Amino acid sequence: MSGIQAKTHLKINASLCGKIVELHEQGSNIELTLTQDMAVDEKGLIHGGFIFGLADYAAMVAVNHPNVVLGSANVRFTEPAKVGDVLRAEAQISKVEHNKYTVEVQVWGKGTEEIFYGEFICIVPKEHVLNSTKS
Repeated sequence: MSGIQAKTHLKINASLCGKIVELHEQGSNIELTLTQDMAVDEKGLIHGGFIFGLADYAAMVAVNHPNVVLGSANVRFTEPAKVGDVLRAEAQISKVEHNKYTVEVQVWGKGTEEIFYGEFICIVPKEHVLNSTKS
């Protein structure tokens, strides 16, 4: 990892969402090893929610603010993933407007195949989102 320290999602479970491999001013690289616990069938097909979680985490780390939350996402899955694969998510901030960040995320499988692409809209509220919710 580069000299930049992660400031967000510090308690995330790396075995479910990935570990930071690289963090720089405009993006991040996150890796996740897919396990049997993520499989949906006897062939080892991985549930897409784990791939989305990896991509979402990469977007959050790219923004790297303690209060960052996901506003929306437009995604597409292009290839399946299976138990034992090591996925790499590459997130890049493409646009910033006030407290709204557009982050493009690609997830790569073995070799050079892209298995997922997403555009994430990340919002940085002034305070932690749970501080402002009504009970």
